[in-house]
Amino acid sequence: MPKGIRYAEEFKRDAVSQVTDRGYSVQEVSVRLGISTKSLYSWIKQYKKPESVRLKETDQARENRRLKAELARVTEERDILKKATAYFARETK
Repeated sequence: MPKGIRYAEEFKRDAVSQVTDRGYSVQEVSVRLGISTKSLYSWIKQYKKPESVRLKETDQARENRRLKAELARVTEERDILKKATAYFARETK
């Protein structure tokens, strides 16, 4: 299964519902829908939690991604400035 596929919330809920409400096995649902069993197990675990907890975790994950991207940008800017400082220090000698 290729990495990086984002599934819609409705798709995830329906897949979980097939396992929890309709009684299909995880293996059967994952094969039929073309998803990994690992993904389906994680969705089942996720949707067992109350919605308020899920929303809080989603917000935290979104904030973590934003902060990591910002950190990468700032680190790159810092590295560029270090190289520029070293370059101009050599030029003045």
